[in-house]
Amino acid sequence: MEKELKDTIQALGTAFEQFKTENDKRIKDLEAKGTVDPVLAEKVEKINADISKLSEMKAQLEKIETAVARGQFPGGAKDGGAKAEHAKAFGKWMRTGIDAGLRDLEVKAEMSTLSDPDGGFLTSDPVMGPMKEVLSATSKMREIANVVTITSDEYKTLVDKLGESSEDATEKSTRNTTDTPTFAEVSIFVKEMSAKPKVTQTMLDDPAFNTEGFVGKFIGRTFAAREGTWFWSGNGVKQAKGISSYSTVANASYTWGKVGFIAGGHASLLNNVDKIFDLQHALKTGYRGPAKWLMNDNTLLSLRKFKDGEGNYLWRPGLMENAPDTLLGKPIVIDDYVDDIGAGKYPIWFADWNEAYTIVDRFGVRMLRDPYSSKPYVEFYTTKKTGGGIVMYEAIKALKIAAS
Repeated sequence: MEKELKDTIQALGTAFEQFKTENDKRIKDLEAKGTVDPVLAEKVEKINADISKLSEMKAQLEKIETAVARGQFPGGAKDGGAKAEHAKAFGKWMRTGIDAGLRDLEVKAEMSTLSDPDGGFLTSDPVMGPMKEVLSATSKMREIANVVTITSDEYKTLVDKLGESSEDATEKSTRNTTDTPTFAEVSIFVKEMSAKPKVTQTMLDDPAFNTEGFVGKFIGRTFAAREGTWFWSGNGVKQAKGISSYSTVANASYTWGKVGFIAGGHASLLNNVDKIFDLQHALKTGYRGPAKWLMNDNTLLSLRKFKDGEGNYLWRPGLMENAPDTLLGKPIVIDDYVDDIGAGKYPIWFADWNEAYTIVDRFGVRMLRDPYSSKPYVEFYTTKKTGGGIVMYEAIKALKIAAS
């Protein structure tokens, strides 16, 4: 694994050097002739795409290596005591419908304080492990946002919008009244998502069939896709409040409750490198330190060709283990739910995501076994409650492409 990672890093560095050489030729052609040789343009795009694949491979290998070092393969841990007892009983219930005191085992395993809640049973680790494996592989917002778990349906937090002021003072000087903090209360309500994977009774009767893993991965894929949509375009009514659902305002006129944006590029085009610098510096220095860029892969392919005024490329590959690819020195996160470059779109975001956006999970994923509704299948009706919203508006900025 270590050799494979080193080889990938080396290949990434070589590909980037090739890309710079060929892209420099493309720029010179464009400046001298006003056009670019199609063969050269195609070569640049191919190397560009190869770099994206190598960067993704590097990130995956680093995750695997970390998991090996920590012994933390998702779903792979063997829990003793009450949790193991619960997992065994949960597996039996999935196969046979016999609950075998499962409700009391939830309390015993410290999964719940309720001895008789409605709405099915809380899923065990053998199911949640594969669920988390799939969710973490596809939902980028969970990797960068603040994630909290609650036992109710509402999460509340207070945000200090002003902060206390102070003044210089001497022993005998008059003390003036200073400003007091102005607080904004932010509430995030969890919303329910559901899935109904089906398994035949024959599959359940087969002791070699991994029911928990099969169902867990199905639910993970389903919920991951829905979360990706919720966290970006959710309307906040029956879904989480997605980032793109918030009102925006030109950053020069920024006010609390809206997301400030930098206007950049003509319609359907990102062609002004200065706007990337402007976007980075639109964020206050206190948030800029831990900030990350967020965009989709198509946008990154365009940005990789950009240079600063001194001829240096803005994008740099992470050519050391666990070093991220960067844009203007800041890590880049790729999420394909983000807009493509286009008229009136917001393709690039820069934020301290842990401060800006909070994801709220209601504790537990609940499952009902239904052998009647879809014979000869057994359905596992699974529900999960999740919410999300911006809690610190000044910690997030966006680049907006002109509408016309």
